[in-house]
Amino acid sequence: MDFLYVKALHIIFVVTWFAGLFYIPRLFIYHVEAEKKPEPAKTILQTQYKLMSKRLWYIITWPSALLASFFAIWLLVKNPYYLSEPWMHVKLAFVLALYFYHYYCQVIYGQLQRDIIKYSTFKLRIWNEVATIILFAVVFLVTLKSAINWIWGVIGIILFGVLLMLGIRLYKKIREKKSWEKAEKEGLERE
Repeated sequence: MDFLYVKALHIIFVVTWFAGLFYIPRLFIYHVEAEKKPEPAKTILQTQYKLMSKRLWYIITWPSALLASFFAIWLLVKNPYYLSEPWMHVKLAFVLALYFYHYYCQVIYGQLQRDIIKYSTFKLRIWNEVATIILFAVVFLVTLKSAINWIWGVIGIILFGVLLMLGIRLYKKIREKKSWEKAEKEGLERE
């Protein structure tokens, strides 16, 4: 098969893998939020989120991860000189980090399927951004390739991550304030 076809298939499956990794933590968040709902809404929602998670995880995310890796290995076998490039070593380190992220999503998935809730929605929102940071890092590395540029790119990714965390904290405060204001308004209406 031609190199460009293999490369295109690799990119397609990387995109679908990331789509799964972006969406699965959102389902985790919704599942945990449903825990606070009264019955029967809690059971109905959590059952639905379990089903959605299972389909996303095993029909899209896992197959995409395996196929993206398969085509990546194929590319490296056809073009081993990439392995001598410093930027490729850094990229592969980020890919390894992505597999750790994927594995930990698998752990959370398994816990939620067994109705074990260990994480707050706030922690899951932060966790949701890890894949975004890895994606930015890999795209910059593959595009820029120069040692100085990827170092600046990685520093930029770290700063981007800090900004994301601050944004999440701000979002949490806004949600808490609106929730408090809504409760206060409902309390006044009852009186």
